[in-house]
Parts: sequence; C-alpha cells; structure tokens
Amino acid sequence: MIIDMPSTNTSKVNSKLVELRQSGGAVALGRVLTLVIVTDDGEKTEEAVEAANDASREHPCRVIVVARGARKAASRLDAQIRIGGDAGASEVVVLRLYGELADHGDTCVIPLLLPDSPVVAWWPSEAPQMPADDRIGHLAHRRITDAATDKNPIKALDQRRGSYTAGDTDLAWTRLTRWRAYLAAALDLPPYEKVSAATVVGEADSPSTDLLAAWLATYLKIPVKRAKGTAPGINSVTLQRRSGSVELIRPDGKVGTLEQPGQPSRRVALSRRSVTDCLVEELRRLDPDEVYEATLKNLDKVTRGRTTTTPAKAPKPATRRAVKATK
Repeated sequence: MIIDMPSTNTSKVNSKLVELRQSGGAVALGRVLTLVIVTDDGEKTEEAVEAANDASREHPCRVIVVARGARKAASRLDAQIRIGGDAGASEVVVLRLYGELADHGDTCVIPLLLPDSPVVAWWPSEAPQMPADDRIGHLAHRRITDAATDKNPIKALDQRRGSYTAGDTDLAWTRLTRWRAYLAAALDLPPYEKVSAATVVGEADSPSTDLLAAWLATYLKIPVKRAKGTAPGINSVTLQRRSGSVELIRPDGKVGTLEQPGQPSRRVALSRRSVTDCLVEELRRLDPDEVYEATLKNLDKVTRGRTTTTPAKAPKPATRRAVKATK
C-alpha cells in the first residue's frame, strides 16, 4: 500500500504512521533500526529503496528516504508512506524536500526516528566530505558511503581516509569480504611460508582494489604494488612466497581461480556483489569496524605500479603470515 501526502509536514506524517500502526498492528512493529537514505530525487531514489526493501527481509527496519529536490523551488515537503508489499519487511517513508528545506533534512528525519533504536545513514551516491559532521550523519550510529559511485572514486576514498570517524564504513570495503576470506584461507594451508610481497591488479578507478592492497600491506606488513588492469573491478591478487605464488584471479568479474603450490587449481565463486548484498552485510553490525579503519590509514603504504595488460596474471614469487581478520 502506498499513501501519498503532498505539501505536508512531519507531524501529519507521524500521525499517519501511528494510525497505520493501530489499524495494521504488527505491520508497523518489530523494527530493529532506522535506516535513513540520503539522495537527490530521481531514478536512483527508487533503486536505493528497492535495495533497502530487500535488505529489510533480514533486518526489519523503518526506512526514511530523504530525497532532495530542486533548491530553487518554494520550500515544500511531499511525503509518501509505503507498507506491506511495497515496503518489503519494513515501512518506508519517502520525504521529497524542495527549496531551503532540501538542505535541512535532519529536521524532517528526527520526528520520524524509531525510539530507542539505532540509526544508520546511507548515501547510495555521492556523500558529504565528512559524513560524521553532516546534519543527518551526526544522528547516526553507523554511516555507510560508496566511493565507487563518486565522480572520482579514488579521490573520494582519500577523503574517507581524512574524515574517518568511528562508525564510518564504505561499500567499496564490503565488496572485498570474499576476496579477503579466500586469501586468508589460502594462507592457512601448507606450506606455511612468509609472504614477501604482493601485487593487486584492478581497474584504475576501483576503490576496492586500493583497499584490498592496503589491507594486505597492513596485516602482512609487506610491500604491496597496486597495478592497473583492463577488466572492471579487481582483476587479480598475487602473494609471493619462496616456493611459488598464491594467485587469486578473476578476469571476467564472475568466477575466480585460486592457484597455489602443492594444491590443485580451484574455481571459486567471486562474482561482483550487488548493492543489496553489501547493504545486508553492513546492517549486521553497528559497532566500529577497526579493520576498515586500519586499512584506510595505510592506503599510502601501497606502491602504484605500471598498467598490467593481463589482469589474469600479476608478478610471481610469494609469502605468508596469518592474514588478520575478515569481518
């Protein structure tokens, strides 16, 4: 069910939610958090709502969408409430803000927050330079950004590094979970040799590639080179050890191949993760991510290399030393 409330205010929206709770009972109960989505009004608004609806099936929540409209228009709030089949396992409140109100979304969000429950803010496209200092970010326990959606993803990642506050995270980091898990598992198999160096190959503007390289440099304490590849996203990782290299290669963005001395070549599921998949993972935790923080701080420890024309193969030689933490 979708209820439109043009030219309204938050008091009326809240009253309508209470009315729906009284008439629908469990429809509006059992929420574990409030997810605030901040975006400009347009096509991406619906994409973000769809991802939140899917994520709500694991994390029942109230979703508040702050869709900022034209700043030159007269100040106005158009609201829309979605429940039932149009809202997954959540209740969705879409707030379309116009004029001066577009820059003061926090004043509209506060009256609609669930009492005594955590708040998560998510910017599905370009985020503020300092999310924790943003009006809405200041209300949140966790702040989710996505450097990959920025006009300059690598510059955006560097901004995340300079503005990091406990509770910040980025979907460019979440996309690495499987890569980190496979690499950690590979190093837990014999021969137990020290890793001497590593090379990570990926698309020039892939922030996930930079983060993976920094993670290896941080926890293996080795020199890591970040090279440019020709395929989208991360292409390959090579860990150099005395007896031969450990290589995790994904040339097509779908299936990876793990090769290491003394072990048969293995094909592993390594498809590029959807926004919904990443959002679900991030909503599982509300505490600060210390591994992400340490990785961000060590981005400058990664050496930039020349373009690699064969993303499937980066340098050889390799190492070991327990790779600390996957989340």
